[in-house]
Amino acid sequence: MNAGVQTRGVSSVMHVRCPDRLPEDTFRQVLELLADLSPVVQALPPSAALVELKGALRCHRADARRLGEIVRLRSVALLGVDVRVGVGPTITVAATASRQITDPGGVLAVDPGQVTGWLEPLPVDALHGIGPRQAAALKGYGVDRVGLLAGLAPATVQRILGGRAGRLAADRARGIDPRPVTPQALPTSTSVHVTFPRDALDGAAVRAALLDLVVQLGQVLRRRGQVARALALTLKFAGGPSWEKSRRLTEASAHEDDLRTMAYRLIDAAGLQRGRLTGLALRGEDLAGADQVAQQISLDTTREDRLVTEEVTDRIRDKFGPGAIGPAATLLRVS
Repeated sequence: MNAGVQTRGVSSVMHVRCPDRLPEDTFRQVLELLADLSPVVQALPPSAALVELKGALRCHRADARRLGEIVRLRSVALLGVDVRVGVGPTITVAATASRQITDPGGVLAVDPGQVTGWLEPLPVDALHGIGPRQAAALKGYGVDRVGLLAGLAPATVQRILGGRAGRLAADRARGIDPRPVTPQALPTSTSVHVTFPRDALDGAAVRAALLDLVVQLGQVLRRRGQVARALALTLKFAGGPSWEKSRRLTEASAHEDDLRTMAYRLIDAAGLQRGRLTGLALRGEDLAGADQVAQQISLDTTREDRLVTEEVTDRIRDKFGPGAIGPAATLLRVS
């Protein structure tokens, strides 16, 4: 689909189903990945999410099935999580589609014109929104397929399942579901981390690794239009123990200079001497939308120049990859 194609009449709802018992931190990372695709993401804890694709279809110049494949590839490559992605014109169709994927992960897209024929042969308990008790009640009347449920008069379904439940089941069996995807606020924190291939003793190399995390965190926040009000640093030592400390920023920010200054204060507070580190984690906390935070007027021309440079480097990274440009000091990272 090119940028000029209208998104009416196309599948524009994505239901992403993660593996069961996914750690909460990993689920948050999946939500962040989805937020890079579309600003309208609705978390369905503990392991699923909805994404509204209308804007993303125009922005990314790809059809819905392709966007689902991109989500799956990124999830596997960046997080090691293989997700099941259902795409359809409504929440019901998209969520039903994701449940039909039996492999560890995959993408199933249902076009609007295919909805009725695709739903008809499915078992009635496969329809999103039909619980075990409702399915048992329907099967007691011989209604074991979605097509049979769709063929019943709504009043009949209401007598079997009850007023509101019956009305919803009758509509959804016909592919009718006017509910919008309701945006849920992005996670209130986000983190980046590095695990060293061998225990790190070189303070300069550890500091360089921390600077690299600062660059990564800043880019994530700016891409999502967020700022952090606080930073937390976790140091992981050989043998299992860890150290963590957090401090609030003077002013909410997503800029590398501000994040770097606070990150260096945190690692200095650790008083490292000859500690053998196995990894670092840097977390932005108490996040807020950048447009919701008052920006102080700055008369510092040097800072303003750096902000302009930051915008340019972000564009370079977006075009050529995250490693295309960055502080020279990060070359000292532990390797």
